[in-house]
Amino acid sequence: MDIEELIGELDLPSKVRLLSGAGMWSLPAMPEIGLRRLVMSDGPIGVRGEQWSSSDPSIALPSPTALAATWDVELVRRAGRLLAQEARRKGVHVLLAPTINIHRSPLAGRHFECLSEDPLLTGEIGAAYVEGVQEGGVATTPKHFVANDFETERFTVNVVAGERALREIYLAPFERVVQAGAWGVMAAYNSTNGTTMTEHGALLRGVLKGEWGFDGFVVSDWTATRSTEAAALGGLDVAMPGPYGPWGDRLVEAVRQGRVPESVVDDKVRRVLRLAERVGALGDAPPRALPGPADGRALAREVAARSFTLLRNEGGLLPLRGVRSVALIGSAAAEARIMGGGSAQVFPDEIVSPLRGLRRREGVDVRHALGNEPRVRLAPLAAPARALFLSADGETLAEHPLRTAEARWIGELPPGVDASRMAAVELRTAFTPEVCGPHQFSISGAGVFTLAVDGHTVLDETILPPDGDPVSGFLAPPERRIVVELEAGAPVELAVHHATSMLNGMGFIAFALGHADPCADDETLIAEAAGIAAGADVAVVVAATTTEVESEGFDRTSLALPGRQDELISRVAAANPRTIVVVNAGSPVEMPWLDQVAAVLLTWFPGQEAGDALADVLFGDAEPGGRLPTTWPARTEDVPVLDVTPVGGEVHYDEGLFVGYRAWERTGRAPAFWFGHGLGYTTWSYDSVAATPVTGGASVTVAVTNTGERAGREVVQVYLSRVSSADRPSRWLAGFDVVRAEPGTTVLTTVTLPERAFQEWTEAGWRTVPGDYTVEIGHSVADRRLTATLTVTV
Repeated sequence: MDIEELIGELDLPSKVRLLSGAGMWSLPAMPEIGLRRLVMSDGPIGVRGEQWSSSDPSIALPSPTALAATWDVELVRRAGRLLAQEARRKGVHVLLAPTINIHRSPLAGRHFECLSEDPLLTGEIGAAYVEGVQEGGVATTPKHFVANDFETERFTVNVVAGERALREIYLAPFERVVQAGAWGVMAAYNSTNGTTMTEHGALLRGVLKGEWGFDGFVVSDWTATRSTEAAALGGLDVAMPGPYGPWGDRLVEAVRQGRVPESVVDDKVRRVLRLAERVGALGDAPPRALPGPADGRALAREVAARSFTLLRNEGGLLPLRGVRSVALIGSAAAEARIMGGGSAQVFPDEIVSPLRGLRRREGVDVRHALGNEPRVRLAPLAAPARALFLSADGETLAEHPLRTAEARWIGELPPGVDASRMAAVELRTAFTPEVCGPHQFSISGAGVFTLAVDGHTVLDETILPPDGDPVSGFLAPPERRIVVELEAGAPVELAVHHATSMLNGMGFIAFALGHADPCADDETLIAEAAGIAAGADVAVVVAATTTEVESEGFDRTSLALPGRQDELISRVAAANPRTIVVVNAGSPVEMPWLDQVAAVLLTWFPGQEAGDALADVLFGDAEPGGRLPTTWPARTEDVPVLDVTPVGGEVHYDEGLFVGYRAWERTGRAPAFWFGHGLGYTTWSYDSVAATPVTGGASVTVAVTNTGERAGREVVQVYLSRVSSADRPSRWLAGFDVVRAEPGTTVLTTVTLPERAFQEWTEAGWRTVPGDYTVEIGHSVADRRLTATLTVTV
């Protein structure tokens, strides 16, 4: 049967049942029509699956800001194919990614999970991601539609934005991924111009499904559906999670009473069945064949190196030559920050730290110093653990292995757990200290907990979430610590008991047992680091943000590195002028020590192969290929668009089109590094440019030559500007391409500029603006090396 015939086979309650989750992560199966269960999973750097647990490892790619920093659509497409392979391995049909909201403010807590401040770069990288994943027969759901560009009050905030800004900045990436064939879109929590996005008929039905011709399904962000009729009529297709929520029987009743036409429900069912058909979950048709097996670890390492962005390289210190000793400094050197917090979290099988990666280099003596400890919470104890699911009378209902002392199950519990009888979860592990002294242990989580060491209770407390917010309690859990004196080599048994139960048929379990060895104070650690740096050929400081700084669920309050890392860097640089700072962060940080150090390498959140990729780049096996996808400020107060705090429940996008480099240019202030900036290990000359109008846009051909001594990679960036355009930014990115060349070789690249690059949104719709344009070819938005004139007619 075709889809229309299948719809005819279903009664109204069956149709409505298809439109809400069967649980936290899936839509129900209907064997009577050949429909199998449809499984969804969080992304975007990996495929976690239905279990929020380390028991089912995932490949962890670099952060989305890193993907965008490659400016390489083919590489991103390959990453998408790998994610499809991972999804298929885990039985996942729908990846809840990519996140294509705009970098409006660097304070946005989820900045690392988005791609760029520029709508064209965001759209092109997002489209490549969508195409790569869907080539493997797995659906994507670009999110969060639309204007979910910060975290504060995200469930209730109303974003007030002008129509032109919405169209040219915030909706533009979504329009591009729809053109790329996205099979899904996720509707955001927030309201836009007074209407919550899960009910926004003007944008969901009018623009997305109507004007753009989107034939996929619209899924709510989790728990974002607030109404029955308004959401159904507004264009939402699937309300997640389920089966509890505002649809179900209430939607059936609304249809029977004539408040919602059954044809509206039929359209939603049609889209769900079309999704099932596309991902191979309907009928006898096999799933689409995967493009070919990918080596996940190798690709994660390649993407990381290609994303690393060299911001400063005084005297050509990098790549390192003839170096025999390295002082490697920072807590993130031993334990890299490889991903941001929140729903982007996955659990890789193995993480290569910078310390491990550099120590693999033969002939190089690597000495590590902690420097200081910027983390507010202790890291989960890195030891195998067991989670016991207990009944009220203490019976063990099930036991589940964990790779570390962190327990997380959101929605779905492990197989074999009788959820109706569960009254507690107990995490048990053993620990053998390597040093004597006062060891710190912690419980991070919300609820009732006890911690026992060798059977003796050392902590018994009810831990309340901050401000009573259960979401904050999950994403940024409060922590309680206890100090225990331990003897080196003497193992101890640890047990964390947490009273818990199901909520509306779903589990929400999230807690961890943290640990830290005895440690000197920061002043001692900084002095030790400076001393080690003074005796080494080169010093490498790995400076990082923490989970309390960059995560879903809350925004940042400043761009300063946490702890005393700025002081640490200055002290190390004073001890060794050959100091390289590796910035391990997903979004901008202040660098007050910038002029004191020889080199700055931005590694973003680099994924599981962080250390090997870092060694590749530092020693020149690979070139740092990244270019900034977002402008990097020198000081927080210089940022032209900063505010993410609602006033009276609203955030006004009064800046209009002027976000990112567009806003910086208008203010006349200079950032630390401009959009598009990034150094390589070779040099390039920009030789010639020719710009020609073509049907539907323009064609720009650029010649560049590798004038250095080694093969390299350059990102050719094409900007447009137009005189007498006071209501438009001074220039905007219109196209780009990645070129590669051997030393002394000239290459030509032709970049096609879409018609949209010459258009603006008006009350009458899109309008091509005729006249003379300046085509600027640059290494960054501020480093423009060639110009041409292009005349556009209508």
